[in-house]
Amino acid sequence: MPEVRKPLISGNWKMNHNHLEAIQVVQKLSYRLKAGDTAAADVSVHPAFTALRSVQTVIDADELPILLGAQNCHWETSGAFTGEVSPTMLAKLGVRYVIVGHSERRQLMGEDDATVNRKARAVLAAAMTPIVCVGETLEEREADRTDEVVTRQLTGSLDGLKADQVGALVVAYEPVWAIGTGRNATPEDAQAVCATLRGLVAGRWGEQAGATVRIQYGGSVNPGNAADILAQRDIDGALVGGASLDPDQFAAVVASVPGRR
Repeated sequence: MPEVRKPLISGNWKMNHNHLEAIQVVQKLSYRLKAGDTAAADVSVHPAFTALRSVQTVIDADELPILLGAQNCHWETSGAFTGEVSPTMLAKLGVRYVIVGHSERRQLMGEDDATVNRKARAVLAAAMTPIVCVGETLEEREADRTDEVVTRQLTGSLDGLKADQVGALVVAYEPVWAIGTGRNATPEDAQAVCATLRGLVAGRWGEQAGATVRIQYGGSVNPGNAADILAQRDIDGALVGGASLDPDQFAAVVASVPGRR
């Protein structure tokens, strides 16, 4: 399959950084990113909802080479859903990427594949790109069920989508046991699962979709392991958690992308 995929390095800030801190972080990050870094990879930051407008203003005013992302959304465009944020609201803020189905949402908030599917569809309908997360727990991995679990999650999360939609979105493989624990899949293990996911997309939605869908790895990615992970054939970027909160560390992860000039 032809390789036409530009890596995407995404910083998921989770429930960190108020809007003033977020402004400082994105400004510092822009100073540390080199032209070759952003030529080799797309870079997105995903602040908390309360900081989205502030970060958008800085990115737009200073024309920063950083894309704005969100961490979650509801699937409806409006309605009586107290505390929720709709995809259309995010789109109006210039959000380009929305994380759906993050393991913390699945594990802590009870989101299932059907819910993730509704959110992915809604993000696409609002002309944004979903980052669809899948990944197994430690118990599932030790039971040798990794491929079974990620196949079920991805199939359910993308159910009913067309081939061109699937080929243009982002899938993030993030083993639950490696998130925030300091543990990490080896580059070879991460590659094996990402190759399984790409094969699943190619088999169900066609070779073209399999060739163009971008697959990130997430799970304690940091400057020390990013280069080896990003060198793998079927890994097209990283969904970075803790290391993305620090501009120096996040810039170093971006600089680890192969092919930067």
